[in-house]
Amino acid sequence: MLKRASSDKNKKIISSPDGKIKCEISLRTNEIFYRVEADGREIVKSSRLKLIFYGKKILAKKLSLDRVFHNENRETIEMPWGEDCFIENNYNELCLMFEGYDIRFRVFNNGLAFRYELLANDKTKRLSVKEEVSEFNVSLSSAAWKIPAYQPDRYEYNYEKIKLFDLDGSAHTPLTIKIPSGYFLSIHEAALYNYGSMNLKLNQEKILCSDITPLSDHSKAHVNLPFNTPWRLVMIADSAINLTTNRIMYTLNEPPKGDFSWVKTLKFFGIWWAMYVGEWTWAPGEKHGATTKHAEEYVDSAVRLGIAGLLIEGWNDGWDGDWLENGVNNSYIHGAKDFNLETVARYAEKNHVEIVGHHETVGFVDNYEKQLEAAYNLYAKNHINYIKTGYAGSKMVIHGRKEYHHSQAGVLHYQKTVELAAKKHICLDIHEPIKGTGIERTWPNLLTREGARGQEYEGGSLLPSHVCILPYTRLLSGGMDYTSGIFDLNNEVKPILTTLARQLAYFVVIYSGMQMVSDRPFIYEDKFSEIFKFIKQVPTNFEKTIGLAGEIGEYYVVARKDRDSEDWYVGGVTDENPRNFDLSLDFLPRGKYRAEIYADSPNSHYKTNRLEISTTDLNVDNDSKIKIFMAPGGGFAIRLQSLS
Repeated sequence: MLKRASSDKNKKIISSPDGKIKCEISLRTNEIFYRVEADGREIVKSSRLKLIFYGKKILAKKLSLDRVFHNENRETIEMPWGEDCFIENNYNELCLMFEGYDIRFRVFNNGLAFRYELLANDKTKRLSVKEEVSEFNVSLSSAAWKIPAYQPDRYEYNYEKIKLFDLDGSAHTPLTIKIPSGYFLSIHEAALYNYGSMNLKLNQEKILCSDITPLSDHSKAHVNLPFNTPWRLVMIADSAINLTTNRIMYTLNEPPKGDFSWVKTLKFFGIWWAMYVGEWTWAPGEKHGATTKHAEEYVDSAVRLGIAGLLIEGWNDGWDGDWLENGVNNSYIHGAKDFNLETVARYAEKNHVEIVGHHETVGFVDNYEKQLEAAYNLYAKNHINYIKTGYAGSKMVIHGRKEYHHSQAGVLHYQKTVELAAKKHICLDIHEPIKGTGIERTWPNLLTREGARGQEYEGGSLLPSHVCILPYTRLLSGGMDYTSGIFDLNNEVKPILTTLARQLAYFVVIYSGMQMVSDRPFIYEDKFSEIFKFIKQVPTNFEKTIGLAGEIGEYYVVARKDRDSEDWYVGGVTDENPRNFDLSLDFLPRGKYRAEIYADSPNSHYKTNRLEISTTDLNVDNDSKIKIFMAPGGGFAIRLQSLS
C-alpha cells in the first residue's frame, strides 16, 4: 500500500480528494514511472512515461524530482447542454518540473489524468515527436472490449471482448477493461488538439502502451513550443454502471471560447433513410431524393409531427457515378438541378423548421477546404444553422497526401471546421469523425458525432449486444448520432433487428445533442402515431443522468431528468437474452408522477415479432417499483411526467 508521504526524494505520492485513489510517481534509472492504487489495491502497475523527438534534445540528461508543484481544485462546472448540467471538478494536482518539460498529474475521486507540457526554450521553436511512451501496465488477464485501429472503416466495427494478452495490433480508445480485482477502467484521452490520436497496443515488454496515430511522414506530430499534449485519462469505477457517468474528460477541457448562448440542441428528420431502403437515391435521376419538392414535403411533415429540424442529403453536385471515388469533384456551393437551396431554406424558415445542411467530403479534405469558407457563408446567408459533415473515405487527402483520419493532420482539419462553424453560428454533427475528447465543453457548437457503428449497419451487421456495449465504451467519449427511431422494422431491403420498444429506448440510452428521427415521416403518421408521441416528447438536453443498472454487453438501464421541466425519462436495452427487470423509482424527488411506459410484450422478439409493443399508464412516486420485461433484442422507454 502506498503511504501518504515518502522520505525518498525520487518518489512522490498524490491522492484523490477522498483519499481512495493514490498515484505514486518515481524515478528509476533516470526514467519516470507511475503506479496507481484504489482502496489499497494496485490497479495500474509501474508504468513508464517518456517522449522521444527527432534530432532535437531538449530534455535534461539527469532527471530529478526536486522541483514539484502541488495544487488542489474544488469546483462545480456548468455544461451548456448535454447529459448533466453540473459536473464536479475536484482533484489534487502534482506538477513535476524538469528541464525542458513538465509532467502534470491530476487525481480525481473516479480516475486520474496526466499530460506532458513542453516548455519554450532558446534552442528550438519546433519539435517533431518520434514516439510517445505512455504505459498503462494493467494485468494481462484483464477483460477488454475493443475495436481495432488503422482499419479502412475507422471506428465502425463491432466490439470484441478479449483477454488483454490477446490484444493483436492497436485498439482505439476509450478502451474499457475489467481487471481481476473487479475494478473497471477505461483508458482514453482529453483535449485532443494538434496531435495524433492515441491508440493502445502491447509493446515489446507486453505492457499496454500508447500508440499515437502517425502522419504520412511517420512522425507522430510536429509542434511549436510551448505545447501541451492531450491529457491521458484513466477512468476508474467499482462497477460497470458507475463507469458510464464518469465526466472527467469534460473537466480536462477549457471553458467555452466565447459566447455560445446561440447553440441549441436539435431533433431532426432526414431525407436519408428512404435512400437506404431503395425508395430514393442520393444521385440525381428519376429517384433523386433531395429535390425541392421532397424537401418541402418533409418540412410539412416536420410541422405536423412536431420535429424541429430536417437533414437534406444529396442536395449538392457530386453524387453521380461512384461517389466514393468522385468526391474530389464535390461541390458544397452548387445544388443539383432539381434542388433550390434558397427556396427550401425560405420555406423551412417560414414554417419554423431548421435545415440541417450536408457536406459529404469522402475524405477529400483539400477539395473541401478550398470551398469551406464559401460553403459556410452560403449556409449562414440562408439561415442554415446546422451541418452534418461526412468523411467516408478510408483515408483523408490533405495537402496531396493520404493521411489517417486520426492523425495530427486529420485532427487539425476537424478542428478547423469546428472553429469556422462557431464563427458563423453553425452547429456540427460530424460523421466519420475524430473521436470525442470533451472539446464540446470548449466548443459547444460541436453537438454530436458518429464514431461507431450506427443503424445504417442494421440488416445483419449489428447484434443486440452492440448497443449494450456502447454506454461502457464509445459513449464515454461523448454523444453519438446513432440515427435512432426506425419503425419500419420489417422492411425487406433493410430489416432492423430490434423490437419497436427498443427503438424508443435509444432516445434515452444513446445521448446526442443532435438526435435524428431516422425513418420516413409517413411511417410515423400511419399506424404509429401514438407510439411516436414518446419521440416527440423526449428531450435532447438533460439536467442529470443516473446509471441505474447494467453489465457490459448484457444490458443497460439509465434515468435522465429533463433540463427544462421536472419530468424524467428512463430507457433500457438488453442483448439477445430476455430479461425481467424490477425498476425502482427511488431516484425521483418526492412528488407524484404519471408513468407512460412503452415496453416489449411477452411475445416480442427481435427476429420474429419486432412490432408488438405494450403501453401502460400508471400513477407513481419515488416509493414505486415497476416490473419491466425486455424481450430478446428489446428494451423499454418511460416518461415520468411530474404532476406536482
